[in-house]
Amino acid sequence: MGKRAAFRLEPVLRIRRAAEQAASQAAAEADAAAREARRRAEGQAAALATRLPPPSAPAHVFLAAMVASGAAAADVTAARATAQASAEHAGLLRARWTAAAQETKALEKLRERHLLALRTAEVSAEERAVDDLVTRRHAVRAAGNEGEEEPWRA
Repeated sequence: MGKRAAFRLEPVLRIRRAAEQAASQAAAEADAAAREARRRAEGQAAALATRLPPPSAPAHVFLAAMVASGAAAADVTAARATAQASAEHAGLLRARWTAAAQETKALEKLRERHLLALRTAEVSAEERAVDDLVTRRHAVRAAGNEGEEEPWRA
């Protein structure tokens, strides 16, 4: 393929592939972060459930345990909110990855069409060249035989 036949969008396709790969990596990292945040929140919730003051504890120990449990419950709520936000962010990054993959796929299809058009043009040029050779050969033979027709041979 010469310069005229080069696919001019090849650099754009390379950039789109790189963007798709980066989006894929970002989505995978965000998914991992969301899973970790969910695991941490559930771990804190499980730890909160086991926090009970001893039954024979004095009132001030019971009160301190209840305040600590309230703070831990707030931490669990914050951790769950963080996990939810992290999951939403991962969803957004997956959507960006999907969009990048669709853009890449569209350019790849365009490239395939371009290559098919080049192959079609090459085949067409070969056929025209063969037709010209056969026509020229026939014209030369017909002129040499002065009106006599000769069957075509390859």
